[in-house]
Amino acid sequence: MREFFLGAGQLIVYFAVAASTALICRLTLRIPDEVFRKILHCILLGSLPVFVFGYETWWIASLSALIFAAAVYPVLMCLERLRGFSEVMTERKHGELKTSLLLVFSMFAGVIALCWGVLDEPYLVLASIYAWGFGDAAAALVGKRFGAHKLRWKYIDGKKSAEGSAAMFLTSFISVTVVLLLRGGIGSGALVAAAFVTALAAAAAELYSRNGMDTVICPVCAMLVLLPMLSLVGGIR
Repeated sequence: MREFFLGAGQLIVYFAVAASTALICRLTLRIPDEVFRKILHCILLGSLPVFVFGYETWWIASLSALIFAAAVYPVLMCLERLRGFSEVMTERKHGELKTSLLLVFSMFAGVIALCWGVLDEPYLVLASIYAWGFGDAAAALVGKRFGAHKLRWKYIDGKKSAEGSAAMFLTSFISVTVVLLLRGGIGSGALVAAAFVTALAAAAAELYSRNGMDTVICPVCAMLVLLPMLSLVGGIR
């Protein structure tokens, strides 16, 4: 019980500081809507190390992600009644923020349970989720600003671009490489190969994902590629 409350305390402090800072910047600076959306996106990603390193037990971390989402959901429901809330938070449709939060933290809980709980590999939680998270933010920002070459292949949303997908791949590759370097225990060649294929899988999954489901599909695809690759090269102990 003590571990749960200590971890929850860290999460509350983190979100209080990060969210209030972002909101102050939003109200005082001319931050473009899409940039602010991705700032909120990165704030969610920034909480992941708290779940991975702020807890000692995987199931408490996983359960905390679900409890935290369940606790914040009704708070956001109340805030949505305030005039201008959706505009300030750059919601594309009513209720988007609370729905996204619930989806993200449910995904956190599932990846923690598998990578940390089953495989005892907490760093792979970070690698799998960050393969999607930071790459997705880069894809949106680069695609909006520089996405001149729209991809109109079958089953792909016509709004997605080659530039955005390239940014997704490169950012995912860097993110996975950094996490695996911090984890250690993997040769440089195997590390680069694992990061490359994982980033490729995450970028492909993002390309074909629709209606915000990349939040779940991309991390799962990254995880399903990364885990067997590391098993093959002896990277999973």
